[in-house]
Amino acid sequence: MTDQTSSLPQVSTMKKSRFTPSFRGKQNIATGLFLFPYVLVMLAFGIGPGLYALVLSFADFSMGLPRYFAAGFENYATVFKDFRFSFTFTNIGEFLIISVPLGIAMVVILAILLQMRPGPLSTALRTLYFIAGAVTGPVLVLIAIFMLDPSISPFQALLKAMGFQLTNDVIYADSLPVIFTLLGFFSGAGMWIAIQYGALESIPTEVLEAATIDGANAWQKALFIKFPLIRPYIIYQFILIFAGNVQLFVEPQILGGGNNLGVGGNVPMVWSPNQLAYNLAFELGNFGAASSLSLLLLAIGLGAAYLIIRWTGFFNIEN
Repeated sequence: MTDQTSSLPQVSTMKKSRFTPSFRGKQNIATGLFLFPYVLVMLAFGIGPGLYALVLSFADFSMGLPRYFAAGFENYATVFKDFRFSFTFTNIGEFLIISVPLGIAMVVILAILLQMRPGPLSTALRTLYFIAGAVTGPVLVLIAIFMLDPSISPFQALLKAMGFQLTNDVIYADSLPVIFTLLGFFSGAGMWIAIQYGALESIPTEVLEAATIDGANAWQKALFIKFPLIRPYIIYQFILIFAGNVQLFVEPQILGGGNNLGVGGNVPMVWSPNQLAYNLAFELGNFGAASSLSLLLLAIGLGAAYLIIRWTGFFNIEN
């Protein structure tokens, strides 16, 4: 009896060692097949262009054609010395301060409210929020101008009551961070609400039931249980919104260059760093300086992501 029982663990160990490597090998192959399309696209449209921009940032374009590594750090100096550099980065900084925390807070609050009252109305509202994301770019800007024009807006009574008589009274340089925040929220909130709603739905019902037994009401469960449990999704949202908003281009480009829209003279032609890069490349022909500025924007996005990941312990397994 003793020999038979002592041999059982050996059989179990032998079976484990025989089948585990094969199973892991199949897992690795499946993982590689799923990752291959993403890696291919990232190399073609992410890392590849980034490396090419790095090469161009040291190139001299004074003769028309690029002379690689002939400019040294001159292109970087050109960017920092440009009189529009501090202006554009101040603008984008103000925009980030308003848009990132406000956008995240509103999305999380709406997702929690919708999840607290499940039913047809909640489903309809989530669908409406999501459909609004189909309107982006130039069309979104035109709709915004229509909504903010005191002469034709459906809210013209409210706008005129606030003292706005012309479009230029509403859309001007100092109001752009708030306007771009509203545009970004209504165009992108639906997707993030769907993500946060899904995160809330994944919370185990046993946890919420235990909180109910302990006497927690709906708001206490939202604040002390739901909000901490969806924290990784909020961090993920912060990283992507920050990186996307740093690259703001379409909205100020249309408003600043759209003299026929009635606001072109009231909005700077170059308002954001991305517009400055576009101006350097396609209006001044200095692709080296434009590449330098694009790499700086990339460094800001990656740096912010790194800091928030380290600060929050985003990849810690214990979290």
